[in-house]
Amino acid sequence: MVTVVSGTALAASPFDAGDRAQLFVDQALVQSAKDVVFTFHPATKHPKNPLVKADRPEDGWRVALCGSVMYDEDEKLFKMWYLGNNTLYATSQDGLAWQKHDVVWKSYMFASVIKDKADPAPARRYKIIAWCPNAPGVKTPGYPETIRSGYNTSISPDGKQIAVFNTDKTICPHGDVITGYYDRQRQLYVAFPKIMTETRGFRRRCFSIITSKDFVTWTDPKPAFVPDERDDEGALARIEEARPILDATDNPKIMRTEFYGIGVYQHESCVIAFPWIFTINGTGRVGVQEGPGEVQVAISRDLERWERPFRQPCIPRGKPGEWDCGFFWTPNEAVRFGDEIRLYYAASNYGHGHRCQKQPEGRLTQYTASIGLATWKLDRFVSADAPAAGGTLTTVPLVFSGNRLELNAATKDGGSIVVELLDTAGKTLARSKPIVGDSLRHTVTWQDDVKIGHLAGKPVSLKFLLKSAELYSSAFRP
Repeated sequence: MVTVVSGTALAASPFDAGDRAQLFVDQALVQSAKDVVFTFHPATKHPKNPLVKADRPEDGWRVALCGSVMYDEDEKLFKMWYLGNNTLYATSQDGLAWQKHDVVWKSYMFASVIKDKADPAPARRYKIIAWCPNAPGVKTPGYPETIRSGYNTSISPDGKQIAVFNTDKTICPHGDVITGYYDRQRQLYVAFPKIMTETRGFRRRCFSIITSKDFVTWTDPKPAFVPDERDDEGALARIEEARPILDATDNPKIMRTEFYGIGVYQHESCVIAFPWIFTINGTGRVGVQEGPGEVQVAISRDLERWERPFRQPCIPRGKPGEWDCGFFWTPNEAVRFGDEIRLYYAASNYGHGHRCQKQPEGRLTQYTASIGLATWKLDRFVSADAPAAGGTLTTVPLVFSGNRLELNAATKDGGSIVVELLDTAGKTLARSKPIVGDSLRHTVTWQDDVKIGHLAGKPVSLKFLLKSAELYSSAFRP
């Protein structure tokens, strides 16, 4: 775990918290904090990793999760679209043991698959956003148009049969990697296309954002993920961590950071993004940019401003020689399954420009990529922590709906959390009884049996008095 203290621009005042859980990833609700640090918690890798390996001809010598994983509530089934020699399909009852099926799509890469139960047309039940490289002129029954090279949308009745949807043009300028999802809160289709961009002396892999209300008309791309000075300043440290596997000597003239892809998790109050970080250390022996990858975390509350206060891997890198010590990929979305957030991921044991990318010696026996799983307990990305001596955290003024307060928190021996509700002048309106223990859903009880429902819709602040405690989120609930 890595601790930092990070500030952020505040939202409009009073902040509308509604009845949604509020995280501390961006500290947007923090007005002041004394003797409190914010701790980033990487995901926990599953002990059965890797879950999916390249073990049949269709897979080729590696498999990569540049696609999608969903849990289909209707069928009670996990579904995965992943990349081998083509786009492949697998299913699972528990998300751990996977059954592979036939090749589903050729000429489609990085396929983001969205199940749309609201669309009245069965032929459009599944919607797909993908990159089609060097399109060979694939024709689809009922669609005389030929698929175009670039970023395309398609539809499917079952997630296997496919038909081109954007028949007149591609949806935006293209690079190669693209990911997309349906934003349930905003009722928007959202995609992150890679668009090469001149940034501080280099033409870099960067990502923009485009949206659509109807899957037909898309907005113009707006930059969303562009490497900054802090990214480049951390490059050498990331390279050193992966030094034993790299196939190129460092070239300071080209050393830099780029973004390689974007996955997301739709939280109830924000969007958590998982940018794939590519750190270039030099040019490999086969002429390809070499360097390691890792997955970090970003957050946005409006899809316009993305904050990255923590620049550490959210999936720990494997040790040199382990299956996930090289490059990393994620699907378009993480999956919430019960009280667990599941981020499936693919990783290699070699760097981006390793000679195995062009030369077949050692493929599958020495060099390969596989798919695994990393998880968080619900909402436990970042905690506000205080020592035994105590600390306080006060939120900005907010309005809420609901009539009870719920905390996702853990206390150590002798620790506790007390909550005060303050008016805008700082006067205490209610004080809680001490909260102890480890729970995703502590229900706050109030001294003198105070009922807080009458304060709904009125500006208040929360003041947390923490002792030997970790506070992950708070939520006013119905």
